[in-house]
Amino acid sequence: MMSASASSLKLLRRHAVSAISRSASRPSISQCAANSSLFKSVRCFSAAVEEEIVPGIGRGKTSTGLVGLAVDHDAVPKMITKYQALLDKLAASDMPPTAQYRINIEKIARFRIKAAQENLDDPEKVEELCNCGQVEELVVQADNEMIVMDMYLRNRWWELVKPVEIEFNPDPNDDGGVEWGEEPPKQEKK
Repeated sequence: MMSASASSLKLLRRHAVSAISRSASRPSISQCAANSSLFKSVRCFSAAVEEEIVPGIGRGKTSTGLVGLAVDHDAVPKMITKYQALLDKLAASDMPPTAQYRINIEKIARFRIKAAQENLDDPEKVEELCNCGQVEELVVQADNEMIVMDMYLRNRWWELVKPVEIEFNPDPNDDGGVEWGEEPPKQEKK
């Protein structure tokens, strides 16, 4: 007489063998496309191109390695959408084109959009070009920048920035008229 664990193990083996034999008899997508009569009689569950999934790279990425930031396989298209939204908001605002904040945001957003559009299927290349973290982080950065931009526009902070004269070739002997006083006495180490 078999024990309960041995009988359940035997049942488990039988189900595993049955599942393997069923999956081995299913046609691949390329077989479905090649034989139209087979295609009509067998339902193919995925029309995606079969690609090799490499663990940790592209679609095989399972973790960002950052707590609270999940992998997003659609991060590159999201980047394009979010950075374009930043540019659209700037264009619709009354912030002058000479405001340094606007200049910086436009340059960063355009560069990241271009990098993402040129490398839609290669998030690692986008990360390398942007050099500011993983694509998931770049999406979060765009979200955060939208919050900052809302504050900047609401408070009209570009009006608070005053132009400053900068001396490009200062005289090394001129201390600007500041009295520095004597050097403080050095304390002995104990």
